[in-house]
Amino acid sequence: MTLEADAFCGGQGTVGIGIPGLPNADDGTLFTANVPAAMGKPLPQDLAALIGREVRIDNDANCFALSEAWDDEFRRYPVVLGLILGTGVGGGLIVDGKVVSGRNYIAGEFGHFRLPVDALEVLGRDIPRVACGCGHHGCIENYISGRGFEWMYAHFYQRQLPATQIIAHYQAGEPQAVEHVARFLDVLAICLGNLLTIIDPHLLVIGGGLSNFDAIYQALPQRLPKSLLRVARLPRIEKARYGDAGGVRGAAFLNVVDVIR
Repeated sequence: MTLEADAFCGGQGTVGIGIPGLPNADDGTLFTANVPAAMGKPLPQDLAALIGREVRIDNDANCFALSEAWDDEFRRYPVVLGLILGTGVGGGLIVDGKVVSGRNYIAGEFGHFRLPVDALEVLGRDIPRVACGCGHHGCIENYISGRGFEWMYAHFYQRQLPATQIIAHYQAGEPQAVEHVARFLDVLAICLGNLLTIIDPHLLVIGGGLSNFDAIYQALPQRLPKSLLRVARLPRIEKARYGDAGGVRGAAFLNVVDVIR
């Protein structure tokens, strides 16, 4: 297949792969619980040996952020923060068009911040510290992800509904849904305020299922300033441009940019 692609393109192509996991910076093996066959294996090296060319691999959320940062309009921003609000919370940091992966390839694992104290004031000090798959309790992804959006509604109203139905009730003006969305947006803004204070990006791009909830983009400019330093100006906030194709598109860019570690 690679030879056919080379012939079609008139030259040797490159290969980039986004994975739902993390490369090991020391030996090139993978930690990828959702792809058991590749867990602990040196997939990039094995594939490179089979197809006769370098194979670059990175976390799929980093690939998403890279794709957005390389959008024609967004490339002018030096620091781009990509945030995924999906089943969990993840993302990536791009500086001058390059992925910042960190020592252990965990830069961008924003979902594993713990709930800020201001969020506890909104949710109540007795809010359950939900157990996280990472082994800790109280990680923000269990509250501000799509799954967290549903959990929070069930916690306060003892009624389990999918996010789509909660949003439909909100748009219809149902009081509990309106109250819930206001609470959720307050917590989201507080959590993002911490990220923006640490990273100070020029552009924030939001992807994942909840990125389609337009109330987020209306609410954040009003709510975020309370969680930022007084001198801080808000970054540009945009919905992801490339949807489900963003990770694949970003993986293709892995061979034309360097990684900051």
